[in-house]
Amino acid sequence: MRFEILRLDDVDGSAVDCTVVDAASVNRIVQQAAYVGQRILIRPAGPASS
Repeated sequence: MRFEILRLDDVDGSAVDCTVVDAASVNRIVQQAAYVGQRILIRPAGPASS
């Protein structure tokens, strides 16, 4: 399964960056975001586009 991870702006909560990763990478990204106090949104990614 793949997930879309959006990095959120600290002021207004708008998405400033987006990446799609596999399930194995989510834990590492969450830990990194928690370490630096970064706000993120994680949601299942839609079908892969070519």
